[in-house]
Amino acid sequence: MKEDKIVISLGGSLVVPDDIDILFLREFKTLISAEANAGKKIFIMTGGGKIAREYQKIAKEISNPTDEDLDLIGIRALNLNAELVRVLFKDVPNVEAQVHGRTNPGASTDTGSVKLALEKNAKTVINLSNTDYVYDSDPKTNPNAKKLENISWALYRSIIPKKWTPGLNTPFDPIASEIAEKEGIEVVIINGKPLNNFAKYLKGEKFAGTIIK
Repeated sequence: MKEDKIVISLGGSLVVPDDIDILFLREFKTLISAEANAGKKIFIMTGGGKIAREYQKIAKEISNPTDEDLDLIGIRALNLNAELVRVLFKDVPNVEAQVHGRTNPGASTDTGSVKLALEKNAKTVINLSNTDYVYDSDPKTNPNAKKLENISWALYRSIIPKKWTPGLNTPFDPIASEIAEKEGIEVVIINGKPLNNFAKYLKGEKFAGTIIK
């Protein structure tokens, strides 16, 4: 990867899969710090993941929240993750970890990361999560689902839901995808564990994941 600016949408599922993953965070900081020390400018947006979905689930079980209510719960949850990541990198030059005040109800961290890429004039968003690839159907329900390594935005958007709903679990959200297609932003879907796969991408080597453009 030769770009001098890197925008990362860091999934909350990697930060807090069940408990806070200290080992992952240590390794992630080491890898990103090395890239920053090599001169790259790195911008990180952090998602809410399981924490956000758990709070949203409870809210729906005991009350009647609107979609806006659920989105606001998700934003508050992911801000906690984002604050942690910000603090981890506060002494690392060339790394800017965003606290997620820039997302309004109606979208996810993915949308924030695409808008950040446009703001910083970056051409690619790296989506780090617990997803290996984009598939042509849900591999959890279809054992014959086919992985897709290089696809167009038109094909990707035909696979995912057309509308954003709070807590939607899809590789890249529909609002972010629409903006990325319109603005010519490339998105790379990579499973953040193990991190050496992400490191291969950063080195320009063959990696496991999906490129959408």
